[in-house]
Amino acid sequence: MGILRKFGATLTAAAFVGVGALSATTSAEAAPQVTASAQNSTTAPAPVGQPPKAAAAKPKATSNSKLIAKYRIDRRCITKGRVLCINKKTRKLVYMVNGKPVQVMDVRFGSSRTPTRNGVFRVYRKSKNHVSSLYHTKMPYAMFFSGGQAVHYSSDFKARGYNGASHGCANIRDKKKIAWVFSRVKVGDRVVVYSK
Repeated sequence: MGILRKFGATLTAAAFVGVGALSATTSAEAAPQVTASAQNSTTAPAPVGQPPKAAAAKPKATSNSKLIAKYRIDRRCITKGRVLCINKKTRKLVYMVNGKPVQVMDVRFGSSRTPTRNGVFRVYRKSKNHVSSLYHTKMPYAMFFSGGQAVHYSSDFKARGYNGASHGCANIRDKKKIAWVFSRVKVGDRVVVYSK
């Protein structure tokens, strides 16, 4: 009988150890898994009894309405599609897409003898390496919108700034920006020229 008691005690101990091992394994499997991103997080958990700290607020992007006010964008430019929005007062061309400013450039206009016309127009022709037939000057990235008037790059504007004038065209001084816009504008896109 002594042997049976010893055997019974050993069996009970083995069963107890087995249950404990099973419980430990089950608990580990049931615990939530921590992802690598959570392990690498710099935010430490809040101490017990204290609320967690709020994450630092991200800086807000400048709103569309602020840009529209800053560049005095005409309401006729705020529409679906692509628009070359040209303001004579601010001397800026704002390339708009679906009512949002995408690119801004300095622009120079015609003199009082050859003024740039105000109004709403459409790009009716594009010419990447255009040379004026009237003045025999280079007009790279030309986008014609009213008669012979076009938006185009001007090396004279780049060199002399606002000390010169065009013969009615909207001159752009930044070649990279106008090349970028030229590659996106399509024949039929709107051009709005105004003084506001």
